[in-house]
Amino acid sequence: MEVDVKSMVVTDENDKHERALDEQSNGAAKKRKHGGIRTMPFILANEVCDRFASSGFHANMITYLTQVLNLPLVQASNTLSNFSGTGSFTPLLGALLADAVAGRYWTIIIGSIFYELGLVSIVLSAVLPSLRPPACPTQVNCQEASTTQLWVFYISPSSHLPRFRRYPPLRRHLRRRSVRHVQVQGCLPQVELLQLDNVGWGWGLGIPAVAMAISVVAFVLGSRLYVKLKPGGSPLTRLAQVIVAAVKKRNVPVPEDPGLLYENKELDAVISVHGRLLHSEQFKWLDKAATMTEEEARSSGPPNLWRLVTVHRVEELKCIVRMLPIWAAGILLVTCSSHLGSFTIVQARSMDRHLSHSFQIPPASLSIFSIVTMLSGLVLYERVFVPFIRRFTGNPVGITCLQRMGIGFTINILGAIVASFVEIKRKKVAAAHHLLDAPKAIIPISVFWLVPQYVIHGIAEVFMSVGHLEFLYDQSPESMRSTAAALYWVAISVGHYLGTLLVTLVHDYTGKERNWLPDRNLNRGRLERYYWLVSGIQVVNLVYYLVCASLYTYKPVEESICKEEEEAEPAKDDVLAKNMANGTNGNAGEMQLIANAEKA
Repeated sequence: MEVDVKSMVVTDENDKHERALDEQSNGAAKKRKHGGIRTMPFILANEVCDRFASSGFHANMITYLTQVLNLPLVQASNTLSNFSGTGSFTPLLGALLADAVAGRYWTIIIGSIFYELGLVSIVLSAVLPSLRPPACPTQVNCQEASTTQLWVFYISPSSHLPRFRRYPPLRRHLRRRSVRHVQVQGCLPQVELLQLDNVGWGWGLGIPAVAMAISVVAFVLGSRLYVKLKPGGSPLTRLAQVIVAAVKKRNVPVPEDPGLLYENKELDAVISVHGRLLHSEQFKWLDKAATMTEEEARSSGPPNLWRLVTVHRVEELKCIVRMLPIWAAGILLVTCSSHLGSFTIVQARSMDRHLSHSFQIPPASLSIFSIVTMLSGLVLYERVFVPFIRRFTGNPVGITCLQRMGIGFTINILGAIVASFVEIKRKKVAAAHHLLDAPKAIIPISVFWLVPQYVIHGIAEVFMSVGHLEFLYDQSPESMRSTAAALYWVAISVGHYLGTLLVTLVHDYTGKERNWLPDRNLNRGRLERYYWLVSGIQVVNLVYYLVCASLYTYKPVEESICKEEEEAEPAKDDVLAKNMANGTNGNAGEMQLIANAEKA
Protein backbone atom coordinates (compact mmCIF):
# COMPACT_ATOMS: atom_id res chain seq x y z
CA MET A 1 0.00 0.00 0.00
CA GLU A 2 1.29 3.43 -0.89
CA VAL A 3 2.10 5.72 2.03
CA ASP A 4 2.25 9.25 0.61
CA VAL A 5 3.95 11.97 2.64
CA LYS A 6 4.19 14.46 -0.21
CA SER A 7 2.05 16.89 1.76
CA MET A 8 4.87 17.37 4.18
CA VAL A 9 7.12 18.68 1.39
CA VAL A 10 5.86 22.24 1.69
CA THR A 11 4.69 22.29 5.29
CA ASP A 12 7.66 20.78 7.10
CA GLU A 13 8.08 22.88 10.21
CA ASN A 14 10.68 20.84 12.04
CA ASP A 15 13.36 21.31 9.42
CA LYS A 16 14.79 24.38 11.10
CA HIS A 17 17.76 24.73 8.81
CA GLU A 18 15.70 24.89 5.62
CA ARG A 19 13.29 27.33 7.20
CA ALA A 20 16.13 29.62 8.24
CA LEU A 21 17.62 29.62 4.74
CA ASP A 22 14.24 30.41 3.22
CA GLU A 23 13.69 33.34 5.57
CA GLN A 24 17.20 34.60 4.91
CA SER A 25 16.83 34.54 1.15
CA ASN A 26 13.49 36.34 1.23
CA GLY A 27 14.44 39.00 3.75
CA ALA A 28 12.08 37.91 6.51
CA ALA A 29 13.43 38.29 10.00
CA LYS A 30 11.29 36.59 12.59
CA LYS A 31 7.89 36.16 11.07
CA ARG A 32 7.33 33.39 8.55
CA LYS A 33 5.47 34.48 5.44
CA HIS A 34 5.45 31.06 3.80
CA GLY A 35 4.54 27.55 4.81
CA GLY A 36 2.78 26.62 8.02
CA ILE A 37 -0.86 25.84 8.68
CA ARG A 38 -2.10 28.19 5.96
CA THR A 39 -0.96 25.77 3.29
CA MET A 40 -2.94 22.86 4.73
CA PRO A 41 -6.29 23.48 2.93
CA PHE A 42 -4.52 23.39 -0.43
CA ILE A 43 -2.39 20.38 0.50
CA LEU A 44 -5.36 18.50 1.95
CA ALA A 45 -7.50 19.16 -1.14
CA ASN A 46 -4.64 18.06 -3.36
CA GLU A 47 -4.02 14.87 -1.38
CA VAL A 48 -7.68 13.85 -1.12
CA CYS A 49 -8.30 14.30 -4.85
CA ASP A 50 -4.99 12.66 -5.74
CA ARG A 51 -5.70 9.65 -3.54
CA PHE A 52 -9.26 9.45 -4.86
CA ALA A 53 -7.95 9.39 -8.43
CA SER A 54 -5.12 6.91 -7.98
CA SER A 55 -7.07 4.46 -5.81
CA GLY A 56 -10.15 4.61 -8.03
CA PHE A 57 -7.96 3.90 -11.03
CA HIS A 58 -5.85 1.04 -9.65
CA ALA A 59 -8.58 -0.88 -7.87
CA ASN A 60 -10.55 -1.46 -11.06
CA MET A 61 -7.81 -2.24 -13.54
CA ILE A 62 -7.84 -6.03 -13.14
CA THR A 63 -11.54 -6.05 -14.01
CA TYR A 64 -11.00 -3.65 -16.91
CA LEU A 65 -8.17 -5.72 -18.36
CA THR A 66 -9.95 -9.07 -18.09
CA GLN A 67 -13.54 -8.01 -18.83
CA VAL A 68 -13.06 -5.15 -21.34
CA LEU A 69 -9.70 -5.79 -23.00
CA ASN A 70 -10.24 -9.57 -22.67
CA LEU A 71 -6.71 -10.30 -21.45
CA PRO A 72 -5.96 -13.65 -19.77
CA LEU A 73 -5.83 -13.51 -15.98
CA VAL A 74 -2.07 -13.99 -15.66
CA GLN A 75 -1.22 -11.44 -18.35
CA ALA A 76 -3.59 -8.90 -16.83
CA SER A 77 -2.25 -9.42 -13.32
CA ASN A 78 1.35 -9.20 -14.53
CA THR A 79 0.55 -5.99 -16.39
CA LEU A 80 -0.72 -4.36 -13.21
CA SER A 81 2.18 -5.69 -11.18
CA ASN A 82 4.70 -4.31 -13.67
CA PHE A 83 2.91 -0.98 -13.68
CA SER A 84 2.98 -0.83 -9.87
CA GLY A 85 6.65 -1.81 -9.88
CA THR A 86 7.58 0.92 -12.34
CA GLY A 87 5.47 3.49 -10.54
CA SER A 88 7.07 2.60 -7.22
CA PHE A 89 10.58 3.01 -8.58
CA THR A 90 10.04 6.58 -9.70
CA PRO A 91 10.11 8.11 -6.17
CA LEU A 92 13.86 7.54 -6.14
CA LEU A 93 14.24 9.12 -9.58
CA GLY A 94 11.94 11.95 -8.55
CA ALA A 95 13.87 12.59 -5.33
CA LEU A 96 17.16 12.74 -7.23
CA LEU A 97 15.63 15.03 -9.87
CA ALA A 98 14.18 17.33 -7.21
CA ASP A 99 17.39 17.44 -5.19
CA ALA A 100 19.76 18.01 -8.08
CA VAL A 101 17.86 19.83 -10.83
CA ALA A 102 14.22 20.86 -10.68
CA GLY A 103 13.40 21.34 -7.00
CA ARG A 104 10.52 19.69 -5.15
CA TYR A 105 7.73 22.05 -6.20
CA TRP A 106 8.26 21.84 -9.96
CA THR A 107 8.89 18.11 -9.89
CA ILE A 108 5.50 17.59 -8.22
CA ILE A 109 3.78 19.90 -10.71
CA ILE A 110 5.31 18.25 -13.77
CA GLY A 111 4.63 14.73 -12.48
CA SER A 112 1.01 15.59 -11.68
CA ILE A 113 0.40 16.97 -15.16
CA PHE A 114 1.84 13.87 -16.80
CA TYR A 115 -0.34 11.71 -14.56
CA GLU A 116 -3.44 13.66 -15.56
CA LEU A 117 -2.60 13.22 -19.25
CA GLY A 118 -2.29 9.48 -18.66
CA LEU A 119 -5.69 9.28 -16.98
CA VAL A 120 -7.32 11.21 -19.84
CA SER A 121 -5.72 8.82 -22.31
CA ILE A 122 -7.10 5.74 -20.58
CA VAL A 123 -10.57 7.33 -20.42
CA LEU A 124 -10.43 7.66 -24.19
CA SER A 125 -9.44 4.01 -24.37
CA ALA A 126 -12.59 3.10 -22.45
CA VAL A 127 -14.92 5.42 -24.37
CA LEU A 128 -13.85 4.95 -28.00
CA PRO A 129 -14.94 1.55 -29.43
CA SER A 130 -11.97 1.46 -31.79
CA LEU A 131 -9.59 1.32 -28.82
CA ARG A 132 -11.01 -1.85 -27.30
CA PRO A 133 -11.94 -5.33 -28.61
CA PRO A 134 -15.53 -6.59 -29.01
CA ALA A 135 -17.34 -7.46 -25.79
CA CYS A 136 -17.13 -11.10 -24.67
CA PRO A 137 -19.81 -11.78 -22.03
CA THR A 138 -19.16 -15.55 -21.91
CA GLN A 139 -15.37 -15.20 -21.47
CA VAL A 140 -14.96 -18.15 -23.86
CA ASN A 141 -12.94 -17.81 -27.10
CA CYS A 142 -12.68 -14.07 -26.56
CA GLN A 143 -10.90 -11.76 -28.97
CA GLU A 144 -8.09 -10.14 -27.02
CA ALA A 145 -7.08 -6.52 -27.43
CA SER A 146 -4.84 -5.90 -30.42
CA THR A 147 -1.27 -4.67 -30.13
CA THR A 148 -2.33 -1.12 -31.01
CA GLN A 149 -5.14 -1.14 -28.43
CA LEU A 150 -2.77 -2.46 -25.76
CA TRP A 151 -0.16 0.17 -26.53
CA VAL A 152 -2.75 2.91 -26.02
CA PHE A 153 -3.42 1.44 -22.60
CA TYR A 154 0.27 0.92 -21.76
CA ILE A 155 1.17 4.48 -22.71
CA SER A 156 -1.56 5.81 -20.43
CA PRO A 157 -0.18 4.44 -17.16
CA SER A 158 3.38 5.22 -18.22
CA SER A 159 2.51 8.90 -17.97
CA HIS A 160 2.48 8.34 -14.22
CA LEU A 161 6.23 7.73 -14.17
CA PRO A 162 7.54 11.28 -13.56
CA ARG A 163 5.40 11.57 -10.44
CA PHE A 164 7.21 10.94 -7.17
CA ARG A 165 6.97 11.10 -3.41
CA ARG A 166 9.36 13.24 -1.36
CA TYR A 167 10.38 12.39 2.20
CA PRO A 168 11.57 15.30 4.31
CA PRO A 169 12.58 14.85 7.94
CA LEU A 170 9.48 14.31 10.06
CA ARG A 171 9.02 13.93 13.77
CA ARG A 172 7.76 10.56 14.89
CA HIS A 173 4.26 11.77 15.73
CA LEU A 174 3.98 13.63 12.42
CA ARG A 175 4.95 10.49 10.49
CA ARG A 176 2.26 8.52 12.31
CA ARG A 177 -0.33 11.22 11.65
CA SER A 178 0.62 11.31 7.97
CA VAL A 179 -0.02 7.55 7.69
CA ARG A 180 -3.47 7.88 9.29
CA HIS A 181 -4.16 10.90 7.05
CA VAL A 182 -3.43 8.79 3.97
CA GLN A 183 -5.67 5.97 5.16
CA VAL A 184 -8.64 8.33 5.56
CA GLN A 185 -8.07 9.42 1.97
CA GLY A 186 -7.93 5.77 0.93
CA CYS A 187 -11.50 5.24 2.09
CA LEU A 188 -12.88 7.91 -0.24
CA PRO A 189 -12.50 6.04 -3.55
CA GLN A 190 -14.75 3.30 -2.23
CA VAL A 191 -17.72 5.63 -2.74
CA GLU A 192 -16.87 5.77 -6.40
CA LEU A 193 -16.29 2.02 -6.62
CA LEU A 194 -19.79 1.36 -5.32
CA GLN A 195 -21.16 3.12 -8.39
CA LEU A 196 -18.72 1.95 -11.06
CA ASP A 197 -20.58 -1.19 -12.07
CA ASN A 198 -23.74 0.84 -12.66
CA VAL A 199 -22.44 3.91 -14.52
CA GLY A 200 -20.01 2.24 -16.94
CA TRP A 201 -16.29 2.47 -17.59
CA GLY A 202 -16.36 5.89 -19.25
CA TRP A 203 -17.75 7.54 -16.14
CA GLY A 204 -15.96 5.18 -13.79
CA LEU A 205 -12.53 6.12 -15.15
CA GLY A 206 -13.53 9.69 -16.00
CA ILE A 207 -14.26 10.54 -12.37
CA PRO A 208 -10.66 9.80 -11.26
CA ALA A 209 -9.38 11.91 -14.19
CA VAL A 210 -11.51 14.85 -13.05
CA ALA A 211 -10.40 14.33 -9.45
CA MET A 212 -6.75 14.39 -10.52
CA ALA A 213 -7.31 17.63 -12.44
CA ILE A 214 -8.81 19.17 -9.29
CA SER A 215 -5.80 17.88 -7.37
CA VAL A 216 -3.39 19.73 -9.67
CA VAL A 217 -5.43 22.94 -9.52
CA ALA A 218 -5.64 22.81 -5.72
CA PHE A 219 -1.89 22.37 -5.43
CA VAL A 220 -1.14 25.25 -7.81
CA LEU A 221 -3.56 27.63 -6.06
CA GLY A 222 -1.49 27.46 -2.90
CA SER A 223 1.79 28.20 -4.70
CA ARG A 224 2.28 31.65 -3.20
CA LEU A 225 2.24 30.20 0.31
CA TYR A 226 4.70 27.35 -0.21
CA VAL A 227 8.33 27.29 0.86
CA LYS A 228 10.03 26.65 -2.48
CA LEU A 229 13.53 25.41 -1.81
CA LYS A 230 16.13 25.47 -4.56
CA PRO A 231 17.85 22.22 -5.57
CA GLY A 232 20.62 21.51 -3.10
CA GLY A 233 22.47 18.69 -4.81
CA SER A 234 22.06 14.97 -4.49
CA PRO A 235 23.23 13.28 -1.26
CA LEU A 236 24.28 10.31 -3.41
CA THR A 237 27.25 12.40 -4.48
CA ARG A 238 28.67 12.13 -0.96
CA LEU A 239 28.29 8.36 -1.01
CA ALA A 240 30.12 8.23 -4.32
CA GLN A 241 32.90 10.40 -2.90
CA VAL A 242 33.43 7.98 -0.01
CA ILE A 243 33.67 4.99 -2.34
CA VAL A 244 36.00 6.75 -4.77
CA ALA A 245 38.24 8.03 -1.96
CA ALA A 246 38.42 4.56 -0.38
CA VAL A 247 39.35 2.98 -3.73
CA LYS A 248 42.03 5.58 -4.40
CA LYS A 249 43.53 4.89 -0.95
CA ARG A 250 43.16 1.13 -1.05
CA ASN A 251 46.89 0.74 -0.35
CA VAL A 252 46.97 3.28 2.48
CA PRO A 253 46.95 1.67 5.95
CA VAL A 254 44.15 2.70 8.32
CA PRO A 255 45.44 4.03 11.68
CA GLU A 256 44.73 1.92 14.76
CA ASP A 257 43.43 4.93 16.63
CA PRO A 258 40.09 6.13 15.12
CA GLY A 259 40.85 9.56 16.54
CA LEU A 260 43.48 10.01 13.83
CA LEU A 261 40.87 9.81 11.07
CA TYR A 262 39.85 13.04 9.39
CA GLU A 263 37.24 15.14 11.20
CA ASN A 264 35.89 18.54 10.18
CA LYS A 265 32.94 19.86 12.17
CA GLU A 266 32.66 22.99 10.05
CA LEU A 267 32.48 20.97 6.84
CA ASP A 268 29.85 18.61 8.27
CA ALA A 269 27.79 21.25 10.08
CA VAL A 270 25.11 21.60 7.42
CA ILE A 271 24.57 17.83 7.10
CA SER A 272 24.73 17.03 10.83
CA VAL A 273 22.54 19.64 12.49
CA HIS A 274 21.16 17.13 14.99
CA GLY A 275 24.41 15.32 15.74
CA ARG A 276 27.39 13.82 13.94
CA LEU A 277 27.76 10.10 13.40
CA LEU A 278 30.46 8.47 15.50
CA HIS A 279 33.03 6.04 14.19
CA SER A 280 31.99 2.38 14.12
CA GLU A 281 34.08 -0.76 13.74
CA GLN A 282 32.04 -2.25 10.91
CA PHE A 283 33.19 -2.05 7.28
CA LYS A 284 36.60 -0.70 8.30
CA TRP A 285 37.80 -0.80 4.70
CA LEU A 286 35.73 2.34 4.10
CA ASP A 287 37.75 4.12 6.79
CA LYS A 288 40.50 4.47 4.19
CA ALA A 289 38.46 7.33 2.73
CA ALA A 290 38.97 9.29 5.99
CA THR A 291 42.66 8.36 6.37
CA MET A 292 44.97 11.34 5.91
CA THR A 293 48.23 11.05 4.04
CA GLU A 294 51.21 13.16 5.14
CA GLU A 295 50.57 15.63 2.34
CA GLU A 296 46.89 16.02 3.30
CA ALA A 297 47.81 16.43 6.97
CA ARG A 298 50.15 19.34 6.13
CA SER A 299 47.64 21.03 3.83
CA SER A 300 45.72 23.95 5.34
CA GLY A 301 43.21 24.38 2.53
CA PRO A 302 39.85 22.66 2.05
CA PRO A 303 40.13 18.95 1.22
CA ASN A 304 39.44 17.35 -2.12
CA LEU A 305 36.33 15.37 -1.19
CA TRP A 306 37.04 12.83 -3.90
CA ARG A 307 40.25 11.90 -2.06
CA LEU A 308 39.56 12.69 1.60
CA VAL A 309 36.22 12.72 3.43
CA THR A 310 35.25 13.06 7.06
CA VAL A 311 34.36 10.25 9.46
CA HIS A 312 30.77 11.45 9.46
CA ARG A 313 30.51 10.99 5.70
CA VAL A 314 32.07 7.56 5.87
CA GLU A 315 29.56 6.60 8.56
CA GLU A 316 26.74 7.83 6.33
CA LEU A 317 27.67 5.20 3.78
CA LYS A 318 28.05 2.58 6.52
CA CYS A 319 24.52 3.36 7.73
CA ILE A 320 23.10 2.73 4.28
CA VAL A 321 25.06 -0.52 3.91
CA ARG A 322 23.89 -1.74 7.34
CA MET A 323 20.27 -1.04 6.42
CA LEU A 324 20.30 -2.96 3.13
CA PRO A 325 19.79 -6.52 4.51
CA ILE A 326 16.77 -5.40 6.58
CA TRP A 327 15.47 -3.36 3.66
CA ALA A 328 15.82 -6.36 1.32
CA ALA A 329 13.56 -8.48 3.55
CA GLY A 330 10.65 -6.30 2.45
CA ILE A 331 11.19 -7.23 -1.19
CA LEU A 332 9.99 -10.84 -0.89
CA LEU A 333 7.02 -9.70 1.18
CA VAL A 334 5.89 -7.54 -1.72
CA THR A 335 6.70 -10.36 -4.16
CA CYS A 336 4.31 -12.68 -2.33
CA SER A 337 1.49 -10.15 -2.02
CA SER A 338 1.84 -8.28 -5.36
CA HIS A 339 -0.84 -10.36 -7.14
CA LEU A 340 -3.13 -11.18 -4.22
CA GLY A 341 -5.30 -8.13 -4.80
CA SER A 342 -5.89 -9.02 -8.45
CA PHE A 343 -6.66 -12.68 -7.72
CA THR A 344 -8.98 -11.79 -4.85
CA ILE A 345 -11.01 -9.43 -7.05
CA VAL A 346 -11.40 -12.20 -9.63
CA GLN A 347 -12.56 -14.53 -6.86
CA ALA A 348 -15.04 -11.94 -5.62
CA ARG A 349 -16.60 -11.57 -9.07
CA SER A 350 -17.64 -15.23 -8.91
CA MET A 351 -19.19 -15.00 -5.43
CA ASP A 352 -22.51 -13.73 -4.11
CA ARG A 353 -22.04 -9.99 -3.51
CA HIS A 354 -25.63 -8.99 -2.82
CA LEU A 355 -26.48 -6.85 0.18
CA SER A 356 -30.09 -6.74 -0.94
CA HIS A 357 -32.14 -7.98 -3.88
CA SER A 358 -31.23 -4.90 -5.93
CA PHE A 359 -27.77 -3.96 -4.73
CA GLN A 360 -24.46 -5.82 -4.77
CA ILE A 361 -20.95 -4.80 -3.75
CA PRO A 362 -18.44 -4.19 -6.58
CA PRO A 363 -15.45 -6.52 -6.11
CA ALA A 364 -12.88 -3.73 -5.90
CA SER A 365 -14.73 -2.20 -2.94
CA LEU A 366 -13.68 -5.07 -0.69
CA SER A 367 -10.34 -3.34 -0.16
CA ILE A 368 -12.16 -0.97 2.19
CA PHE A 369 -11.99 -3.69 4.86
CA SER A 370 -8.20 -3.64 4.71
CA ILE A 371 -8.12 0.16 4.76
CA VAL A 372 -10.53 0.49 7.68
CA THR A 373 -8.64 -2.20 9.58
CA MET A 374 -5.35 -0.38 9.12
CA LEU A 375 -6.89 2.99 9.98
CA SER A 376 -8.40 1.71 13.22
CA GLY A 377 -5.36 -0.48 13.87
CA LEU A 378 -3.02 2.52 13.82
CA VAL A 379 -5.12 4.25 16.44
CA LEU A 380 -5.37 1.15 18.62
CA TYR A 381 -1.64 0.56 18.24
CA GLU A 382 -0.82 4.02 19.57
CA ARG A 383 -3.54 4.23 22.23
CA VAL A 384 -3.74 0.65 23.49
CA PHE A 385 -0.87 -1.57 22.35
CA VAL A 386 2.01 0.84 23.02
CA PRO A 387 0.96 1.81 26.60
CA PHE A 388 0.34 -1.86 27.42
CA ILE A 389 3.56 -3.29 26.01
CA ARG A 390 5.60 -0.40 27.39
CA ARG A 391 5.06 -1.79 30.89
CA PHE A 392 7.02 -4.89 29.95
CA THR A 393 9.66 -3.55 27.56
CA GLY A 394 10.39 -0.18 29.15
CA ASN A 395 10.66 1.23 25.64
CA PRO A 396 8.89 4.63 25.27
CA VAL A 397 7.53 3.53 21.87
CA GLY A 398 6.57 0.05 23.08
CA ILE A 399 8.64 -2.06 20.71
CA THR A 400 11.44 -1.29 18.29
CA CYS A 401 10.96 -0.86 14.56
CA LEU A 402 12.65 -4.21 13.97
CA GLN A 403 10.30 -6.00 16.37
CA ARG A 404 7.33 -4.27 14.75
CA MET A 405 8.41 -5.43 11.32
CA GLY A 406 8.90 -9.00 12.54
CA ILE A 407 5.34 -9.10 13.87
CA GLY A 408 4.10 -7.79 10.52
CA PHE A 409 5.98 -10.51 8.61
CA THR A 410 4.39 -13.19 10.81
CA ILE A 411 0.84 -11.86 10.51
CA ASN A 412 1.18 -11.62 6.73
CA ILE A 413 1.95 -15.34 6.54
CA LEU A 414 -1.28 -16.05 8.38
CA GLY A 415 -3.19 -13.94 5.84
CA ALA A 416 -1.93 -16.04 2.91
CA ILE A 417 -2.83 -19.28 4.69
CA VAL A 418 -6.35 -18.04 5.42
CA ALA A 419 -6.71 -17.02 1.74
CA SER A 420 -5.86 -20.59 0.67
CA PHE A 421 -8.56 -22.11 2.87
CA VAL A 422 -11.15 -19.63 1.57
CA GLU A 423 -10.31 -20.62 -2.02
CA ILE A 424 -10.71 -24.29 -1.14
CA LYS A 425 -14.13 -23.51 0.36
CA ARG A 426 -15.16 -21.48 -2.71
CA LYS A 427 -14.33 -24.32 -5.11
CA LYS A 428 -16.08 -26.90 -2.94
CA VAL A 429 -19.28 -24.90 -3.13
CA ALA A 430 -18.82 -24.48 -6.91
CA ALA A 431 -18.34 -28.25 -7.29
CA ALA A 432 -21.41 -28.98 -5.16
CA HIS A 433 -23.54 -26.82 -7.49
CA HIS A 434 -21.85 -28.09 -10.70
CA LEU A 435 -20.41 -24.66 -11.54
CA LEU A 436 -16.74 -25.53 -11.99
CA ASP A 437 -17.01 -25.18 -15.77
CA ALA A 438 -19.03 -21.95 -15.65
CA PRO A 439 -16.50 -19.11 -15.13
CA LYS A 440 -19.20 -16.41 -15.40
CA ALA A 441 -21.62 -18.09 -13.00
CA ILE A 442 -22.19 -16.72 -9.51
CA ILE A 443 -21.30 -19.33 -6.90
CA PRO A 444 -23.74 -19.34 -3.96
CA ILE A 445 -21.14 -18.42 -1.36
CA SER A 446 -20.98 -15.00 0.30
CA VAL A 447 -18.22 -12.66 -0.77
CA PHE A 448 -17.73 -11.85 2.90
CA TRP A 449 -15.71 -15.06 3.19
CA LEU A 450 -12.91 -12.93 1.73
CA VAL A 451 -13.12 -10.33 4.49
CA PRO A 452 -10.89 -12.15 7.06
CA GLN A 453 -7.88 -12.13 4.75
CA TYR A 454 -8.38 -8.42 4.06
CA VAL A 455 -8.54 -7.76 7.80
CA ILE A 456 -5.42 -9.82 8.50
CA HIS A 457 -3.47 -8.05 5.78
CA GLY A 458 -4.65 -4.70 7.19
CA ILE A 459 -3.31 -5.65 10.62
CA ALA A 460 -0.03 -6.76 9.04
CA GLU A 461 0.27 -3.35 7.37
CA VAL A 462 -0.03 -1.63 10.77
CA PHE A 463 3.11 -3.42 11.87
CA MET A 464 5.11 -4.10 8.71
CA SER A 465 4.68 -1.10 6.42
CA VAL A 466 4.79 1.55 9.12
CA GLY A 467 7.64 -0.22 10.92
CA HIS A 468 9.62 -0.54 7.69
CA LEU A 469 9.22 3.14 6.85
CA GLU A 470 10.11 4.24 10.37
CA PHE A 471 13.18 2.00 10.37
CA LEU A 472 14.43 3.56 7.14
CA TYR A 473 13.79 7.05 8.53
CA ASP A 474 15.32 6.52 11.97
CA GLN A 475 18.41 4.60 10.89
CA SER A 476 19.29 6.59 7.79
CA PRO A 477 21.77 9.48 7.98
CA GLU A 478 20.13 12.76 8.87
CA SER A 479 20.83 14.37 5.50
CA MET A 480 19.80 11.31 3.48
CA ARG A 481 16.39 10.55 4.91
CA SER A 482 14.64 11.53 1.70
CA THR A 483 16.67 9.11 -0.39
CA ALA A 484 16.67 6.39 2.27
CA ALA A 485 12.89 6.55 2.57
CA ALA A 486 12.68 6.30 -1.21
CA LEU A 487 14.30 2.90 -0.74
CA TYR A 488 10.95 1.83 0.73
CA TRP A 489 9.39 2.32 -2.68
CA VAL A 490 12.33 0.72 -4.45
CA ALA A 491 11.73 -2.42 -2.38
CA ILE A 492 8.09 -2.34 -3.49
CA SER A 493 9.20 -1.89 -7.10
CA VAL A 494 11.62 -4.82 -7.07
CA GLY A 495 9.04 -6.93 -5.23
CA HIS A 496 6.43 -6.33 -7.93
CA TYR A 497 8.84 -7.31 -10.69
CA LEU A 498 9.80 -10.49 -8.83
CA GLY A 499 6.09 -11.15 -8.28
CA THR A 500 5.55 -11.01 -12.04
CA LEU A 501 8.40 -13.48 -12.51
CA LEU A 502 6.97 -15.81 -9.86
CA VAL A 503 3.46 -15.81 -11.33
CA THR A 504 4.81 -16.35 -14.83
CA LEU A 505 6.88 -19.34 -13.72
CA VAL A 506 3.95 -20.84 -11.82
CA HIS A 507 1.70 -20.41 -14.84
CA ASP A 508 4.23 -21.87 -17.28
CA TYR A 509 5.32 -24.89 -15.23
CA THR A 510 2.18 -26.17 -13.49
CA GLY A 511 0.70 -27.96 -16.49
CA LYS A 512 -2.19 -27.30 -18.86
CA GLU A 513 -4.91 -29.54 -17.45
CA ARG A 514 -4.97 -28.27 -13.86
CA ASN A 515 -2.87 -25.15 -14.07
CA TRP A 516 -2.57 -23.35 -10.73
CA LEU A 517 -3.33 -20.01 -12.42
CA PRO A 518 -5.52 -20.64 -15.49
CA ASP A 519 -6.13 -17.94 -18.07
CA ARG A 520 -9.95 -17.89 -18.03
CA ASN A 521 -11.58 -20.23 -15.54
CA LEU A 522 -10.29 -19.82 -12.00
CA ASN A 523 -12.68 -22.55 -10.82
CA ARG A 524 -10.51 -25.12 -12.58
CA GLY A 525 -7.29 -23.68 -11.22
CA ARG A 526 -5.40 -24.41 -8.04
CA LEU A 527 -5.02 -20.95 -6.61
CA GLU A 528 -4.78 -22.35 -3.09
CA ARG A 529 -1.46 -24.00 -4.02
CA TYR A 530 -0.11 -20.65 -5.15
CA TYR A 531 -1.10 -19.27 -1.74
CA TRP A 532 0.74 -22.14 -0.06
CA LEU A 533 3.78 -21.43 -2.19
CA VAL A 534 3.92 -17.76 -1.22
CA SER A 535 3.33 -18.72 2.42
CA GLY A 536 6.40 -20.97 2.28
CA ILE A 537 8.45 -18.20 0.67
CA GLN A 538 7.39 -15.83 3.43
CA VAL A 539 8.42 -18.33 6.11
CA VAL A 540 11.91 -18.52 4.58
CA ASN A 541 11.97 -14.73 4.33
CA LEU A 542 10.97 -14.43 8.00
CA VAL A 543 13.88 -16.65 9.06
CA TYR A 544 16.23 -14.52 6.94
CA TYR A 545 14.83 -11.36 8.52
CA LEU A 546 15.22 -12.65 12.07
CA VAL A 547 18.87 -13.47 11.41
CA CYS A 548 19.53 -10.02 9.91
CA ALA A 549 17.65 -8.25 12.72
CA SER A 550 19.62 -10.11 15.41
CA LEU A 551 22.91 -9.02 13.80
CA TYR A 552 21.89 -5.43 13.11
CA THR A 553 23.86 -2.63 14.77
CA TYR A 554 22.09 0.67 15.35
CA LYS A 555 23.81 3.80 14.08
CA PRO A 556 26.03 5.58 16.64
CA VAL A 557 25.26 9.29 17.03
CA GLU A 558 26.96 11.81 19.28
CA GLU A 559 24.94 14.13 21.51
CA SER A 560 22.79 16.35 19.36
CA ILE A 561 24.28 19.66 18.34
CA CYS A 562 20.88 21.15 19.04
CA LYS A 563 20.21 19.80 22.52
CA GLU A 564 16.63 20.88 22.34
CA GLU A 565 15.05 22.47 19.30
CA GLU A 566 13.15 24.85 21.51
CA GLU A 567 16.38 26.10 23.10
CA ALA A 568 18.31 26.38 19.86
CA GLU A 569 15.61 28.15 17.85
CA PRO A 570 15.91 31.59 19.52
CA ALA A 571 19.67 31.51 18.96
CA LYS A 572 19.15 30.68 15.29
CA ASP A 573 16.66 33.52 14.87
CA ASP A 574 19.03 36.01 16.52
CA VAL A 575 21.91 35.00 14.27
CA LEU A 576 19.67 35.09 11.22
CA ALA A 577 18.46 38.61 11.96
CA LYS A 578 22.05 39.75 12.54
CA ASN A 579 23.25 38.16 9.30
CA MET A 580 20.54 39.83 7.27
CA ALA A 581 21.17 43.18 8.92
CA ASN A 582 24.87 42.91 8.01
CA GLY A 583 24.15 41.67 4.48
CA THR A 584 25.83 38.33 5.02
CA ASN A 585 25.80 36.16 1.90
CA GLY A 586 23.96 32.82 1.81
CA ASN A 587 26.87 30.42 2.29
CA ALA A 588 28.65 32.36 4.99
CA GLY A 589 25.39 33.07 6.79
CA GLU A 590 24.50 29.39 6.65
CA MET A 591 27.78 28.34 8.27
CA GLN A 592 27.59 31.06 10.91
CA LEU A 593 24.01 30.14 11.69
CA ILE A 594 24.87 26.51 12.33
CA ALA A 595 28.05 27.30 14.24
CA ASN A 596 26.37 29.72 16.63
CA ALA A 597 23.42 27.40 17.11
CA GLU A 598 25.89 24.71 18.11
CA LYS A 599 27.36 26.97 20.79
CA ALA A 600 23.87 27.80 22.03
